[in-house]
Parts: sequence; structure tokens; C-alpha cells
Amino acid sequence: MTPDTIDQIFVTAKHWLLGYTPSALQPIVSAILSVVPILVVFPLLFAITTVLERKGLGRIQNRYGPNRVGPYGFSQPIADGIKSLTKEDVIPRSADQVVHFLAPLLLVLAAFLGYAILPIGRNMVITNLNAGLLYFFAIGSMVELAVFMAGWSSRSKYSLLGAMRAVAQMISYEIPLVLASVVIIMATGSLSTVSIVEQQAHYTYSLPHWFVFTPWGFAGFLLFMIAATAESNRSPFDLPEGESEIIAGYYIEYSGFKFALFFLGEYLGMFATSGLAITLFLGGWSAPFSFLTWVPSYLWFFLKLLVLICVFIWIRGTLPRLRQDQLMNLAWKFMLPMTLINIFTAALWHFMPAGIIRWLACAALLVIPCIALSRGLKQGKKLQVRTYRFAE
Repeated sequence: MTPDTIDQIFVTAKHWLLGYTPSALQPIVSAILSVVPILVVFPLLFAITTVLERKGLGRIQNRYGPNRVGPYGFSQPIADGIKSLTKEDVIPRSADQVVHFLAPLLLVLAAFLGYAILPIGRNMVITNLNAGLLYFFAIGSMVELAVFMAGWSSRSKYSLLGAMRAVAQMISYEIPLVLASVVIIMATGSLSTVSIVEQQAHYTYSLPHWFVFTPWGFAGFLLFMIAATAESNRSPFDLPEGESEIIAGYYIEYSGFKFALFFLGEYLGMFATSGLAITLFLGGWSAPFSFLTWVPSYLWFFLKLLVLICVFIWIRGTLPRLRQDQLMNLAWKFMLPMTLINIFTAALWHFMPAGIIRWLACAALLVIPCIALSRGLKQGKKLQVRTYRFAE
């Protein structure tokens, strides 16, 4: 088998199966064959990620992590799933039972719908929309609705407070998230994720034309990932679930499988935004070097995704949780101005002639405001030196 045959094996298998399907049923069967792998692969990746995260955090914190269930503890997700299915579903007496039931389902549905426009490999995308990016961000706004539904329907002050904090955080960081992707739209002239990846799948001296290798692309990638971390409620932006303040946030009144659905939805959302970052800035399914294009394209996508997942785990194990004022100041006083400056930098990059002058001018246009805005966040604050004392 040739490398191209291996790369397109799933596409070929789908067309082969459709060849045995009556023409009237082909659209339905085609949709099922495209959706089912997404419904299987990413929840399986969620199960693998949970055990890897617990083991990684355990090593960071000088402990073992899960090591009892199955070989090296890798059957722990199975035990957790069985436990979630068998636990009692407790619903508060005064809760709005319909909304309380629909909230976790809407959250998971919104996460799954985002995968429809992600090109996981060459010719491997559920639907190639001309406005794919617009669709992704529109679907992402459903998450805020699901979170508020969960907090409001529980009839608990802790749940409502956690929901309001979560919605405020998501809206605040959704603006930089969208603006960070505008530079890619400017560079490609397209909202189609397939077109964006194809424009990055070119090489010069074996090096790829990924947008992250430009000053505005690198800054946009960092801003996008910071905003995506906050959108996913990941540490250090996990204030909606601040257990020291509001116990468990907006899903405090959920138990059993409904709680597991919230857990699943958060990770699926993290995978989806990471996949979009890979699509926009890291070349999508394209190889990092031209001599590695023989590797199947879908493997490159998932390898990049695993690297970003490891970065998320690393950040969670190293950075402390922010305060609420620090969280909002970072969004409105740093992230938002930097994304607007990055848009101007991308426009300047387009109109300047290629050369070292263009690199220096665009880099300076990003570094100088970054330093100035960082200093502005620190002004007027009396920071004390923290003293650590160890028992002897």
C-alpha cells in the first residue's frame, strides 16, 4: 500500500460502503459514517486524557496517581464510568427539573457540534462550510446558555453564583478568542477551515508555511490558547469551580451521570478549541517537514492535539488559580488590546515588502505594547515578597 492509500483509507472505506447503499439512503448513511467516528474517538480520547492527566499531576506533585485499576491504572476511566452510571441521580426539590435535565445535554451537544467543521485529516471533515469559523463560534455560544441553565435551574445560591461567574468569564474571553482568529481570516481571505489548512500545507526548504511562524501568527496563537484555556475553565482560570469559595460552581447540585456529562463536555470543548487552534495556526493535518508527508495526515492532527493536551496538564500542575479581579483585568486590559494590536500588525505585514525589516517592525509592534500593558496591570498594586519557611 502506498502512503497516499493509507492516508485516505478511511475516506475510501466510506465511499466503498456507500457504493452498497441505495441512492435514496446515501445522504443519511454518509452522515452516520461521518458522525459516528467523532462520537467514538473523542470520548475515548477523553477517557485516556483523564488517566494521563491524573498520572501527570501525580508525578508533578510527587505521588503516583491512579495505579490500582487495570495495568498501571489505565482501566480507571472504566471504573469511573461505571460509578457514574450507578450513582443516584439526586435532583433538588425546588429545581426546575426540565431545565436541570437539559443543561448537561446541551453542553455536550454544543461540544460535539463544533467538530463538524474541523478537518481531522486530508478530505476528512464532516462538512466544509464557507463560513466554518463563524459556525464554530456561534455554536460555542451555546455553552454559556447551558452553564446558566444549570446554575439557574438548581435553585441554589452557590449554583447561581458559580453560573454568573462562569458566564462572565466565558463572555470576557470569547471576545479575544474571536479577535485572535481574525488575523487568519485576513491572511487567507476565507472562513473555511479546509481552505485555511490547505493554504498552510506548502513548504519552502522543507519548512511549512504555518501561520504560527510569523510574528502576528505566533502572538495570535498565544492569545488564542490563553483565551481557550479560560473558555474551557481550565487552571489557572478555573474560578467557576473554585472549591474553596463556591464548592463546585454551577454543577454543585448535579450527581451521577449528569455530573459526568458536564465533565465530558468540558474536555470535549477543550479538544474542540485545541483542534481549531491546530487548524488556524499549526497547519491542521499537514506535516511539520516536507520529508514527513508520507505519515498519514490524521496522525499529525492527533499528535499535535496530544501535545496541546500535555501543555494543558502541565499548566494545571504548575500555575495557581487567579483571583476574580486578576481574571477580568487580564481579559479587558491586556488580552483585548493585544488582539486589536495584532490585527493591525497582520495588516502591516501584508502591505510591507518581504524582508528582515518587516519581521523587526512587526515584532516591535507586538513586543513594546505587550511590555507596556503588562506594566500597566502592575501599577498601583503593592506587591509583597512572599517568604517561604520550611520545617527543619
